Amino acid sequence: MSLEKPRPSTTDHVGVTEQGLDYEALADLLGDLVVGRESHINAEGFVVRPERVAEALGRLKQQAGFDHCSCVTAQEYDDRFESIYHLKKYADPTQEVSVVVPTSRDDPRSQSGNSVFRTADWHEREAYDLMGITYDEHPDLRRILLPETWQGHPLRMDYDQEQPQVVTFREHANPLKEDHREDDADTMFVNVGPHHPATHGVLHLKTVLDGETVADVDPDIGYLHRCEEQMCQQSTYRHQIMPYPDRWDYISAGILNEWAYARAAEDLAGLEVPEYAQVIRTMSAEMCRIAAHLLALGTFALDVYGDFTAIFMYSTRDREVVQNLLEDLTGQRLMFNYLRLGGVAWDLPEPREEYFEKVRDFLDDLPAKLEEYHDLVTGNEIFQLRCVNTGVLEPDVAKSYGATGPVARGSGIDYDLRRDDPYGYYPELDWDVVTEDGCDNYSRVLVRMKEIEESAKIIGQCVDLLEEWPEEEREIQSNVPRTLKPDNDTEVYRAVEAAKGELGIYMRSDGTDTPARFKIRSPCFSNLQTLPEMSTGEYIPDLIASLGSLDIVLGEVDR
Repeated sequence: MSLEKPRPSTTDHVGVTEQGLDYEALADLLGDLVVGRESHINAEGFVVRPERVAEALGRLKQQAGFDHCSCVTAQEYDDRFESIYHLKKYADPTQEVSVVVPTSRDDPRSQSGNSVFRTADWHEREAYDLMGITYDEHPDLRRILLPETWQGHPLRMDYDQEQPQVVTFREHANPLKEDHREDDADTMFVNVGPHHPATHGVLHLKTVLDGETVADVDPDIGYLHRCEEQMCQQSTYRHQIMPYPDRWDYISAGILNEWAYARAAEDLAGLEVPEYAQVIRTMSAEMCRIAAHLLALGTFALDVYGDFTAIFMYSTRDREVVQNLLEDLTGQRLMFNYLRLGGVAWDLPEPREEYFEKVRDFLDDLPAKLEEYHDLVTGNEIFQLRCVNTGVLEPDVAKSYGATGPVARGSGIDYDLRRDDPYGYYPELDWDVVTEDGCDNYSRVLVRMKEIEESAKIIGQCVDLLEEWPEEEREIQSNVPRTLKPDNDTEVYRAVEAAKGELGIYMRSDGTDTPARFKIRSPCFSNLQTLPEMSTGEYIPDLIASLGSLDIVLGEVDR
């Protein structure tokens, strides 16, 4: 694999050795904050006191270099509630540690980690909303997916699904009531959304304007919450969960989503994947990435200067070619359900030569089409005026919010799990990680367009490999038991580089054929948190451009 620049060294951090992480050194660093230890498949877990969470996270971030709070998982046991902070390093995500915070059942309460990682804000609000854990010192602890009037916490064991939900009259108060404001103020409250076309899904932005400048913006999510985690917890590992991931990021990225679940479940159950199947997974995943980025480009151009006829239709036309290739391979155009634990559902379509020819024709035509896009989009003066130096997201801010994918790489953060936490067949192929240092809306567009080129390189190499693969060695699945029952209390967090960033899955087994806890780490959920940082102090058209540059899909934000 080609690396455009060397990875930064982390050897000056506590606990880092040439052999890997020294968890004993990390235990010494945390000292009396630690009251226990756990072993998860992906990392060691340190159990810390609930009133000293921020101090534990701060030591691990400042002295041990764990600057990426990837996910926060809340769960319930018979005797306690628990929050798990999954920490990584942007410089090397294979170095992982979990901070486990148990709380009592009677009063589930712990200290917020928001003062150390800004991304903890939304993650802890979700834990409070669905699980009922209170986070002391949280800046804005209120529900995030459900209405404020909702009764109970749906992920709790004792939750009554049949209880009535009453919306009080104040929730329907007249929005045109008399406006009270200071004499010297010039502010206006504007609702952006939750209509669909201009917000990339049913998203509501509570926006306060000071003249024409955005003074404050609060993303209001939850309109598309579909209980995906709960459905997965009620489904079997082997057969029933795999169709659900396609529905998270439903913008052609289904196989990338499926791979996130497959990687976590295969590690949880100790399953191997044949090399041939890994090549097919890699090829099809990159097709999905191209399809997703093409739609992101077309819709962003539509957001920025309303060019529906040309750019949006051109990108849709080219995306259809990729969709045709995916349909030939999987039988579906959107909800693929193609991956299986231990491999893929079936081999390449016959005749193979005809399929390879179609793929190569697409790859041969792509450079000229991308050059045309650069002429129409990145070389367009109006587009540049709308995007250059707007929606600025500095690298340190992006890291604090847990931003990943093109959003992070557009801020110069050299982070890509395909290279940094290798899986599939990516380590055997020649490709580059794309970064841009502009930190603005323009840079994020450039990253996606250049990533299409890198994905095309990966697909071409996969086609060459598959074409020459001996027929007798084309193994598409390993031998997987009909019923999977991982050992009780086995825990894992695994992630892949999806089209929008790090898509992670946390699972805990209770010894049955269904997960005791299934948590989805959505890249869109974390990336969307950065919108106020990018938009406050800018004009409202820049807010629309910044939202479009994040390339969110609400099916994945809300899950």
